[in-house]
Amino acid sequence: MYTIGEFAAAGRVSVRMLRHYDAIGILPPAHVDAHTGYRHYADSQLGPLLRIVELRDLGCGLDEIGAVLGASDQRAALHDALIRRQAELEASVAADGERLARIARRLRTLEGEPMSAPVEYRQIDPVTVYALEGRAPGMGPENVSPVIDALMPRLIGAIEAAGGEPLEPGVFWYEAVPDSDELAVHISFTADPAPRPGEGYDVVELPPIPTAAVLTHRGDMPSIGSSWMTLMEQIVEDGYRIIGATREVYVDAVSDDQADWVTDLIAPVEKA
Repeated sequence: MYTIGEFAAAGRVSVRMLRHYDAIGILPPAHVDAHTGYRHYADSQLGPLLRIVELRDLGCGLDEIGAVLGASDQRAALHDALIRRQAELEASVAADGERLARIARRLRTLEGEPMSAPVEYRQIDPVTVYALEGRAPGMGPENVSPVIDALMPRLIGAIEAAGGEPLEPGVFWYEAVPDSDELAVHISFTADPAPRPGEGYDVVELPPIPTAAVLTHRGDMPSIGSSWMTLMEQIVEDGYRIIGATREVYVDAVSDDQADWVTDLIAPVEKA
């Protein structure tokens, strides 16, 4: 048997952490002296302690570690936990890589390099679309993308059921929901020359925009936030303010590789 100090030293953890693992039930001592309260650990508990230390070092949460230690098939549970953690780390690395790229682009702009896609100010013609609306819990791709993914097959199915086909370009627009943190997400496809009504979508006439700030985004959707930020900053710098719902017009979104996509970001503006 190990004393708590000896066991902590063997596992290279603190006595405080061992007490914490006991308190949450993932590694209780093998024996607690009824009179002194001293904790003692069995030789067989060193393996689970080292497993906890390894998984904590890999960034696994204590709940997940407890599930691994309590599983009837620990090998399979450990395999599943490591697969999940691998996927989380890969996603984190990808996100950090995108942040580094955005920082590099921002630094180049601050150091005087012109934007690769300058902001234009021009009129936008009216367009009739077949549209569907959903609600996102807030701004940002992490909130908006799941809503779009859910709405898209519904809209395509409704258009096809009405005897039509989705016509490019697709037009998305976003509006704040009054007295709420939610965001109204509208997705649409261009309507036929003679718009046909149908169940499951609305025929919407998007009005002309006398003056719109337009920035062309080339790339995937996770990186579109950076382009929106660039557009907003340029609008302010040029002495304009936004006066209506912003739009995304998917000029070229046919490729399976979003890196090839071309999207016009549009904001209706007037001089501030």
